Amino acid sequence: MATPKFLNVAGSTFHQELKKRVNDYFTAAKKPATGNFGLYFKAVLFWASYVFLYVNVMFFTPPTWVAILECFVMGGLTAAIGFNVMHDGGHGSFSNSKFWNKIAAFSVNALGASAIMWNNKHNIIHHTYTNIDGVDDDIEIKPMLRMCESQKKYKIHRYQHIYVILVYAIASFAWIFIMDFNKYFKQKVYNTPLQKMDTKEHLIFWGSKALYILLYIAIPVLQVGWHDWAIGFTLMHIFFGFTLAIVFQLAHVVEHTEFESVGLEDKIIESEWAVHQVKGTANFSPNNKVVSWFVG
Repeated sequence: MATPKFLNVAGSTFHQELKKRVNDYFTAAKKPATGNFGLYFKAVLFWASYVFLYVNVMFFTPPTWVAILECFVMGGLTAAIGFNVMHDGGHGSFSNSKFWNKIAAFSVNALGASAIMWNNKHNIIHHTYTNIDGVDDDIEIKPMLRMCESQKKYKIHRYQHIYVILVYAIASFAWIFIMDFNKYFKQKVYNTPLQKMDTKEHLIFWGSKALYILLYIAIPVLQVGWHDWAIGFTLMHIFFGFTLAIVFQLAHVVEHTEFESVGLEDKIIESEWAVHQVKGTANFSPNNKVVSWFVG
């Protein structure tokens, strides 16, 4: 699979002007470009709530309906931590401190995923080749789902608006137990090789997965039994996966965003990189304060 290249538009000032307007906004609004009290408050609130619910449902045996509700809330909190803490840390915007950005980014490891794989998949590949079929792993869900016109259409896709709910519901299961390992053993994200991992990164990957099995499978099974664990674990992941998938899809896979595709031959994308990013991305609910607060 060839790597696409973006058009180099001589004399274009789009990217520079865009960055200038963003910087001017922060200056005029007297806001930091990195995290502020509001973000740090959310980070503490989400993590404290998550730990409290974990301890309560695991060691204090609440009534069944309370335990079920707590598992749903834990799923929502997992997504919220991903949106507000991990994502911002991964982009270097959680704090003006590299140390705290790394801590925020690697917080996803405590929730079962791999920050190393996420960085390769999201920061390096997705944000470079947004909505480019053949490179962007975020729209690679074939053959279950057809995410753009360049992907082959099967008869089953006529009903994907119905069964997509089930696919999204297992998104976090797939991420933690399949996709991370697939990337690790193939050493590539879709068709793009991973950045070479050092010994420390290999240890972090396997240590995090072992910790997740201990905290979310072994200890819960010992505490509440297989049956109750399976119900709670499944409900938590269903809500987490569905929320995660819906938010990510609304940002890129909607009617008015544009897609490109790449095959075996080299291809020039007929836009410079920054223009392509805008064409392939959408805002959603920008005036909804609740949604904006929850998704960062």
